[in-house]
Amino acid sequence: MTFLWTSDELVAAVGGRPFGALPEGVTGISIDTRTLGRGEAFFAIKGERFDGHDFATAAMAAGAGVLVISEDKLPALGRLTVPKVVVPDVLKALGDLAAAARQRSKAKVIAVTGSAGKTTTKEMLRHALSGVGRVHAADKSFNNHWGVPLTLARLPADTDYAVFEIGMNHAGEIEPLTKLVKPHIAIITLIAAAHLGHFNSLDDIARAKGEIFAGVVRGGHAVINRDDQRFKILSKMASEAGIKNIWGFGENARAHFRLSQCEPQGDSSAVTIKVAGQELVGRIGAPGRHMVQNALAVVGAGYLAGADVAKLMAALGSFSAETGRGKRHRLRHGEGSFTLIDESYNANPASMKAALELLQATPVSGEGRRIAVLGDMLELGQHSAKLHSALADIIASMRLDILLLAGTEMRALAESPPAGPQVEYRAGAEDLEQLLLSAVRPGDAVMIKSSNGIGFSKLVNALLKNYPAVVEEPAQA
Repeated sequence: MTFLWTSDELVAAVGGRPFGALPEGVTGISIDTRTLGRGEAFFAIKGERFDGHDFATAAMAAGAGVLVISEDKLPALGRLTVPKVVVPDVLKALGDLAAAARQRSKAKVIAVTGSAGKTTTKEMLRHALSGVGRVHAADKSFNNHWGVPLTLARLPADTDYAVFEIGMNHAGEIEPLTKLVKPHIAIITLIAAAHLGHFNSLDDIARAKGEIFAGVVRGGHAVINRDDQRFKILSKMASEAGIKNIWGFGENARAHFRLSQCEPQGDSSAVTIKVAGQELVGRIGAPGRHMVQNALAVVGAGYLAGADVAKLMAALGSFSAETGRGKRHRLRHGEGSFTLIDESYNANPASMKAALELLQATPVSGEGRRIAVLGDMLELGQHSAKLHSALADIIASMRLDILLLAGTEMRALAESPPAGPQVEYRAGAEDLEQLLLSAVRPGDAVMIKSSNGIGFSKLVNALLKNYPAVVEEPAQA
């Protein structure tokens, strides 16, 4: 059996005390009994809402090979027959194991942050690099003070490329995480008004995102959006962090990884990208200009990591967006069908604009209409009403037929609606569900976009439940 960590390695890394006869090693690291695999080490982390020690019995029942527990919980859990490693602080122990994983790794390490596109860029990197080597990347959006160390602790020793997503809500949160990850390449996708409620300005958000450069290893690289208005702030921060290799991506003529042509093609985009004097022609499997921008960063990072960029480009043709982040569905409606674009996981002003542009570029058929279903953009603080109202100008410039709105913050847009589309407002997602189900018709394109916290995934699920997926006919040989 191949172990992620031998027990001797695990105990030494966390500075723990064995309690009971430890197995030879563990097959993985878990902090959640619902997904824990047999033979894994369960770290009983105490979070804001749950204490992992309360799930020790469930971890044993799920087949945990080892429990990593706090010293002060041993009297209560000592009776459990599963072997244990006892430590003063379980979250710190996870961080110590993460540091040991980074120290032993020979992988090229890439870290991604930004106000929008972090998770999609991370998944693009996973997808593209998988064709040229062994890749390890975070599950879902594991990008915070426990998700990053967990991802790093799970890093197999024989990995070629390791990809980390690093997020934040407040200044000072990224720096300790990037110093743990120690990336060779740090990407900042975009600076936008996400979490603006915790900051005074977009410049402050840029400075918080720029903390990622503090952990870049000597001789490493910064990859920054050259089209972003805060490129100068970020490149200065990279330079001050001691990074000599600062690269730009985008459409800007001075970008090192430059988009020279882009042609939307329904569910994809045909692109020409210039990388270090080489012209790459290919396709990005997920539609939208924002997806193309993410792909530029991916190809650039791959180039800097020494990967075959032609193979990366070819792989991006089969990339598809994730659930809640632009995933597309074709759903049957009577004798016809309609397109559903699921953007229900996250929203800020920049990603909202990108999603609306994606809807605008989505073809409709027959009597079909474009329907935008928009919910609150959260964590915008005192700027919220202004930023929600500002969506009216963007929508008014587009070919949009129906605008369905819900949420406390989205009321500001409902009270100053854009000219053009038919507008309906409801208090919450539940109130909007029947209206949406009855509104949709064959030939329509429907885009659902909101911050995850207000539950617009329910609207996506309602459409998926009521309208069956169109089954694509297999191509004839």
